Amino acid sequence: MEIERKYLVHNLPDNLSAYPHSKIEQAYLCLSPVVRVRRRDDCHILTVKEKRHADGTTAIVNREEEFDLSEEAYNSLKSKAITPCLTKTRYKLPLPEGLSAELDVFHRSLEGLMMAEVEFPDIESSMKFQPPEWFGEEVSDDPRFRNTALAVEGNPLTHTIL
Repeated sequence: MEIERKYLVHNLPDNLSAYPHSKIEQAYLCLSPVVRVRRRDDCHILTVKEKRHADGTTAIVNREEEFDLSEEAYNSLKSKAITPCLTKTRYKLPLPEGLSAELDVFHRSLEGLMMAEVEFPDIESSMKFQPPEWFGEEVSDDPRFRNTALAVEGNPLTHTIL
């Protein structure tokens, strides 16, 4: 089970390049349930996610299963994707209480979009969480900021509101 909260980031923390980071490319084979292929540096993974609901919190709760892929299998599945590939650099930054933030800095068509996710061991700790100053607005329950929506619809921050 994965319990997380997601935030926009407008100002990057200092010394960002000093933190561990990875280059990520991912595309979606199915949107419901979410079936994704991802290359993270030299690792290739197939992920199946099924959304669960959590009462009383904005946290996103997913059942998630991951399977290692060969590079050949990854490339074959990626060619069957129903969305364009998302590309991003993911930084891992420590937070208080033994937590960490995964900061995604998006590239290509999503250039300028930055989001931080924090995973929690349980719902209670997600509800008590106080985000650091460099976090912006919480978007955990905003479907426009799900990676699947970003792949299909693009950056919601650059869309014109009619």
